[in-house]
Amino acid sequence: KDMIKTGGENVAPAEVEAVVASHDSVDMAAVVGVPDERWGELVVAFVTPASGASIDPDVLDAFCRERLAGFKVPRRWHVVDDLPRTASGKVQRAKLRAAATSSRAGDH
Repeated sequence: KDMIKTGGENVAPAEVEAVVASHDSVDMAAVVGVPDERWGELVVAFVTPASGASIDPDVLDAFCRERLAGFKVPRRWHVVDDLPRTASGKVQRAKLRAAATSSRAGDH
């Protein structure tokens, strides 16, 4: 269910999250797939800034392009204060998918 299929390619969210989260300005990252007519799904990232940092989606995009195949780079970035979690601490990807699908704010 978490695997993202974009343009006939499979993208593991954990791989993209690890790269995004390795950037100094990012505290946490979560990646989901949202429906797209052309590609099947788009890779969308939700990121929380590290303490005292600000996040520039253009910088993150360039950072990811150096470290990931082009089809794995998030097409949209959402900067959020916190990621929705279950009582056990797991990121609620369904809530992120719903937010990304209903809101085109943060498109990049």
